[in-house]
Amino acid sequence: MVKPALPYLDVVRRVKTDTDAPVAAFHVSGEYSMLKAADRRTAGSTSGAAAMESLTAMRRAGADMIITLLRPRTPPPG
Repeated sequence: MVKPALPYLDVVRRVKTDTDAPVAAFHVSGEYSMLKAADRRTAGSTSGAAAMESLTAMRRAGADMIITLLRPRTPPPG
């Protein structure tokens, strides 16, 4: 497991290429807070884009699984 994930994407890639073990990237609470603060500053206009960019970066670096505080967005009922 690589924790925190975003500042160490190079480590995620290195672990992936140098071992046969599955690689987990841990999206720590500070990274989550950073995304939420950006949402508040932009009135939510980038809400999904920044989060998806972070998760995509981890996946592209080689993470087989991502542990995060983010939750999937679901449409409101009705």
